[in-house]
Amino acid sequence: MRENRVSEISVPLSQGFLASLGLIIAIGTQNAFVLSQGLTRQFNLLIATICCTTDALLITAGVLGMGLLITENPVLLLVAAVGGGLFLTAYSLRALHSAFYSGALEASERALPNVKAAIITTYAITLLNPHVYLDTVVLIGSIGGRYPADQQSWFILGATLASVTWFYSLSIGARYLGPLFKSPKAWRILDLSVSLMMGILAFGLWRQAAELLS
Repeated sequence: MRENRVSEISVPLSQGFLASLGLIIAIGTQNAFVLSQGLTRQFNLLIATICCTTDALLITAGVLGMGLLITENPVLLLVAAVGGGLFLTAYSLRALHSAFYSGALEASERALPNVKAAIITTYAITLLNPHVYLDTVVLIGSIGGRYPADQQSWFILGATLASVTWFYSLSIGARYLGPLFKSPKAWRILDLSVSLMMGILAFGLWRQAAELLS
């Protein structure tokens, strides 16, 4: 009996952790943003906390069935595509400008100006990117949704622990890359990478919006 109970907890817990980690570990806009702000050492823990808590809420919603609601509602998909396309296009151009800005900026000079800006930008990066919903609500939610109701909470906990582990590791660990980013070339490569990733995602969103409107 006890072995069965341990299995009922450990299996969904471990699968939730591995499924979540496997999806969020890939380099994307959110990870690039957390990394770049981790290098500044300002608001980096706040930013990591927002990313973790948002993931937890979206994963919970997905496991409880919201994934189907989003994917089957064209209006919600269109709003997400247009909003995300606008934001990611602007952020891509901003990163491109930074890449070719004459002179190197110190990490502290790249920090967001205040707490309000840090909160708004982090939520925008997270919630205006439809890929976040695809990963957390749809994909992770569909995996966790297959478990019985009494095991779903363990799956959600495992997935949330993966998010906490990854974002705090990325945010705190970024400081060890500080010496590397003393070089203007390193900042230029990072900015160009961020610009390219966000530009590709923005293009995909604009194409999706056009298909929804056609």
